[in-house]
Amino acid sequence: MGAEESFSDNFAPAAASRLARGSSALLSDGSIRNKAFRLGTAEAPSTTLLKEFLGPVVVVTSLVLCLKLHGARLSIDSAALGFIVFLVANRILSTPATQTTSNGQQQIRPTPPRLLLEWIAISALVTFLATALSFTYLLPHAALLTWFIVTPAALWASNYGTIRLTRWRTARRRLHRHIIIGATEIGLELAKRVEQDSSTGQFLGFFDFRDRGRLPQLAPDQWAGACQGVADFVQRHAVDAIYIALPISTAPRIAELLQKLRDTTASIYFVPNLFGFDLMQPRCLEIHGIPALAVCETPHLGMPGLRKRVIDILLAVSALMLLGAFMLATAAAVKLTSPGPVLFRQRRYGLNGEEIFIYKFRSMTVCEDGAIVTQATPDDRRITRLGRFLRRTSLDELPQIFNVLEGKMSFVGPRPHAIAHNELYRKLIRGYMIRYKVRPGITGWAQVNGLRGETDTVEKMRKRIEYDIDYMNNWSLWLDLRILVRTVLLVFRDDRAY
Repeated sequence: MGAEESFSDNFAPAAASRLARGSSALLSDGSIRNKAFRLGTAEAPSTTLLKEFLGPVVVVTSLVLCLKLHGARLSIDSAALGFIVFLVANRILSTPATQTTSNGQQQIRPTPPRLLLEWIAISALVTFLATALSFTYLLPHAALLTWFIVTPAALWASNYGTIRLTRWRTARRRLHRHIIIGATEIGLELAKRVEQDSSTGQFLGFFDFRDRGRLPQLAPDQWAGACQGVADFVQRHAVDAIYIALPISTAPRIAELLQKLRDTTASIYFVPNLFGFDLMQPRCLEIHGIPALAVCETPHLGMPGLRKRVIDILLAVSALMLLGAFMLATAAAVKLTSPGPVLFRQRRYGLNGEEIFIYKFRSMTVCEDGAIVTQATPDDRRITRLGRFLRRTSLDELPQIFNVLEGKMSFVGPRPHAIAHNELYRKLIRGYMIRYKVRPGITGWAQVNGLRGETDTVEKMRKRIEYDIDYMNNWSLWLDLRILVRTVLLVFRDDRAY
């Protein structure tokens, strides 16, 4: 008996036994069961490590230098404090990266305003922890003040240096060679953005199922060939990455391509054109190992939403401490100058379209909250004399601070409309209800851009909704701060308030 026959005879029972027990959990059976999707990065590990930890290291190094500069003595307690500072900075600081703006320009992210806000948060938290843990004796006031001043500049310089160093290191490695399959709108845009950054490597051209003559948008040097020969091209030119920018509707062709490309060592990425949809806070996520693309989502999930809520509570408590006596005096004035309740309660839509009651100082002789609500006009006789002043200065909105404390509203967000108006305009304006993916606000992006007051035409309301959706797409704590400052500046000089 030959060796081959012996191996075959011995293997057959073992294979039969294994099949009887069932396949290994690590083997794919072609279905989606037992498969998982992970969010990741295409960066080298050293680059990821540099971006993640350089910021916290700069913060700690800056603290040590400031302490040495002012003659402080370093000890084990100082090392413990430095470790705490490192952990705090690592959790709060954003990872440096480049971002392409709407006009095609690249900017370093986080931007200086965002970086400054993050540094303020780090400073406040470190000061609190040092006080709570009795570490304040390690931080002379002069050293602490110097640290607060110089560190933001050091962080910005380190972010800029990180991006430049990353590009330099990438350029010194063998040039990354890539192709794009699909001369589609998303494929052309991807090629344009990749070519703006030389560190991403060498673009070898487009492949497509269509003939070259049907692709007039391609420059002659951008055409690499038809899809039938893409596998041979990848092997001959040592292509590192393949970006498939074909429409989702061509799934059978994409599956055929993937089969042909399995004989190559190139990384393959599918780039679907989701930008053709009406997107709201688009992002990629995984749900228990299953990939999902969010095409309409709130920006206030996770830590961003928690930060906004904490700031709302702090602002509301501070406002009540500062304005409490004034609000009591205003309530008394409303009661004494006209008959009726002090507060006007009206039903509005809140987060996710939930019905809420908002509070205002009563400024009219009526309290409409039915199926028909008539908007105020410049010479509206229903407005009381005191009410006209309250409305012009927005002081009638002050009781909504209690709505903020309840969690029904935020200081900044789309202004809530009366339910009667919601039911009218949701039928007339596409995407109207998207504005309720976030908490409504006391002030908003539309209001500080001249869209305050009566919306007597559908076009005015449509413009307001455009600003509300623009706010949601570009939301940040820095934008909220800008809106609050502009609101204060507009209070006494906005002729649209009546």
